[in-house]
Amino acid sequence: MAKILVVDDDPDITFALSLFLKREQHEVRTAANRDEGMAALEAFSPDLMVLDVMMEQPDDGIAMAQDLRRAGVTIPIVMLTSVGKVTGLDYGRDNDLVPVDAFFEKPVRPEDLLKTVNGLLKQGTQGDTTC
Repeated sequence: MAKILVVDDDPDITFALSLFLKREQHEVRTAANRDEGMAALEAFSPDLMVLDVMMEQPDDGIAMAQDLRRAGVTIPIVMLTSVGKVTGLDYGRDNDLVPVDAFFEKPVRPEDLLKTVNGLLKQGTQGDTTC
């Protein structure tokens, strides 16, 4: 069982993600914005984070991921977003701009997300969680 932090401003998303991650026996905490996410990260010490791109600010998730990597945080980060649908632009993982381990457009199929989460957690047990 892993500890997973879900940071997303959409309560429907956090509820759904929590539901199927808990069904997989993971311990899940949620946060609704960047500030809550940073506080929860410190208090909860998750093994993995699922992070939305657009919250209070259009780039909150990206900025949070950048701040975490600059601070030396190496837990896997899975980014979820609908920003591509909103802007019409393609976004994805980039070690400098978007320093995450996986990137999904919403809506994401639960089985695809779970496969990625479980794979990243398995890598983490081998000590390889950096971007």
